[in-house]
Amino acid sequence: MTGVNEALFLVLAMGAVIFFCRAFPFLFSIRHAAILSFVEKTVPPVAMTVLAFNALGGAFRDNPGDGLLVLAASVFTALVHLWKRNPLISIFGGTALYMILARVL
Repeated sequence: MTGVNEALFLVLAMGAVIFFCRAFPFLFSIRHAAILSFVEKTVPPVAMTVLAFNALGGAFRDNPGDGLLVLAASVFTALVHLWKRNPLISIFGGTALYMILARVL
C-alpha cells in the first residue's frame, strides 16, 4: 500500500499533467499555429496506435488463444472502418465480433 506522501505526490503529478493538457492549446500564439495543427493531426492516430498495440500485446501475453480472437476482431474493425469510414459502426462491429468469437470458441 502506498503511503500518504506517495499518494499526495501522485495526485499532484496527475493534476499537473491534466492542467498542462488543458492549457496546452492556449500556450501557443498565432505564430505557432503550425505546431498546434501538427499536434492536432498526429496525436490522435498515434494514441490510437499505442492503445491498439497495447491491447494486442496484452492479449497475446496473457492468453495466446485470446490474442488470436483480439487480432481477428481488430482486423475486422480496421476493414469495416476502411469500408464504411464510420468509427461507430467499425468499433461496435469489432466488439460484437469479438464477443461472439469469445462465446463460440
